[in-house]
Amino acid sequence: MRSLIVLQNTESEFLGLLEDHLEGRGIRFQYVRPVTGSVLVIPRTAADADGLIVLGGGPWGAVSEPVLPGIGREVALVRDFLDEGRPVIGIGLGAQILGLAADGRAVAHPFEFRVERGRRTRPDALNGFLPESFPIISYMRDRIEPPAEATVLATGEDGHPAVFQLAGNCLGFAGHPGCKPGILEDLLMEFGDAPDDFGERLEAARKAQHEVADALVPMMTGIVQITGLMRPQDDPGGRP
Repeated sequence: MRSLIVLQNTESEFLGLLEDHLEGRGIRFQYVRPVTGSVLVIPRTAADADGLIVLGGGPWGAVSEPVLPGIGREVALVRDFLDEGRPVIGIGLGAQILGLAADGRAVAHPFEFRVERGRRTRPDALNGFLPESFPIISYMRDRIEPPAEATVLATGEDGHPAVFQLAGNCLGFAGHPGCKPGILEDLLMEFGDAPDDFGERLEAARKAQHEVADALVPMMTGIVQITGLMRPQDDPGGRP
């Protein structure tokens, strides 16, 4: 049975709809909140994990204030996984951390809560399982410029990378592919940092929920194949 460490950079954000897909495939995952006060704690179990997921950070930034506490240690951990050939999935700020670990660049950008559409850039994206068009829900500060060797699989409405692949088995998502509205509501309560039109954007996220769930079904098949967390023939969501 495969196992994942999930770095949870806020109290509010979790895997959301991804949980059921991982559990259905028999992939175990352990949540870890690495920041306790001013101390960054990396679990010893990370040494034995088959892969790593780094979640978003709400209004925490990668390069602009407020910068996520201990981000350098998280980048170093991800770099260790990359050096060892173990898969990493980065979501939101986690995608920025993944890109930084592979010598990409994070650029300062104001905090945004966006509900938009992603467009696939190539038909073989996620082994052909990434929908041509899909919803993107992002709640973050700053943006990633992936390293030159990364492959951009999809872009957002402004042309910025929305999904990228690097090192063969690692994936970055600008938005949360399994986002639930409750995550967004809890982030607002946790940080009190939100755009003036938060209510309108939250309603847009709610309306997109069915499409988020539908898009995640094929996406997860591609994700587990690329990360090597399951063999394609063992994936119940894969093609016959």
